Amino acid sequence: MKKVVKITLIVVLALLCIGLASSMYVVEENEYAFVLRFNKVENIRKEAGLHFKIPFLDSVKTLPSNTLQYDLAPSDVLTSDSKAMSVDSYVLWKITDPMTFYKTVGSISEAQSRLDAATYNALKNIIGTITQDSIITASVEDGRTDLNVTIYEQVKELTDDYGITVSDVKIKRLDLPAENEAAVYERMISDRKQIAEKHRAEGEAEATKLRSEVDKKVNILISDAEAQAAVIEAEGESEYMKMLADAFNTKEKQEFYEFVRSLEALETSLDGNNNTIILDEDSDIVKTLMGLEN
Repeated sequence: MKKVVKITLIVVLALLCIGLASSMYVVEENEYAFVLRFNKVENIRKEAGLHFKIPFLDSVKTLPSNTLQYDLAPSDVLTSDSKAMSVDSYVLWKITDPMTFYKTVGSISEAQSRLDAATYNALKNIIGTITQDSIITASVEDGRTDLNVTIYEQVKELTDDYGITVSDVKIKRLDLPAENEAAVYERMISDRKQIAEKHRAEGEAEATKLRSEVDKKVNILISDAEAQAAVIEAEGESEYMKMLADAFNTKEKQEFYEFVRSLEALETSLDGNNNTIILDEDSDIVKTLMGLEN
């Protein structure tokens, strides 16, 4: 008996230890901790240290709160005189509104993808207004600094709704590409086609999802309507049978009703080219037609 009690205590202590360990989590410096319950954000911890959650129900997802640097892959853009330039740049950014970031972006990789798109659009739009000669001959003091500031302002405006703050955008290198202009142009077309195909695929997936939801709702409405129609029909038949029962509530009325139905059946049988019918001599209809008594 003591051995059983001892084992029970050990199991209970082990379970308590597991539950206690599952209820604790640590928030590091320079990070946000999202406490999720069934993928819904219950709380966001910004203070470093030990915190508690409901074991087995809550999960924790962390995102950095410090300034991050994202190096964009070198990309090709065209100047206002349709000459290709190769641009290598980077972006400094940080998450400043974690809830908005989680709802609109959700992950660092997706944030980098959107920063990439925003920066590329800004580079394309701004450099597309400048000639290649002006870019090559401009000094840092009178040209490149202004170019960086203008690009930074556009990127910041494009990403303000994502819960992030862009602190700087810089062009590290702006050179002539090794490929010729035609090759650069074909590459740009290919890149834009890939992005267009991605958006098209996402749109088709969303459309399929919406159509599925609409079809489901239509099927539910039809099913409910058919069920309601069946109920109304059953109620009508019940009311009809009740009316018949009330109308033919004596033996004489019932016999008259049966005789009338027999005549209707006889009339239906004699319809068309078939004018011959064989009846039993004991039939009420035969006796009536022959002038016999029942």
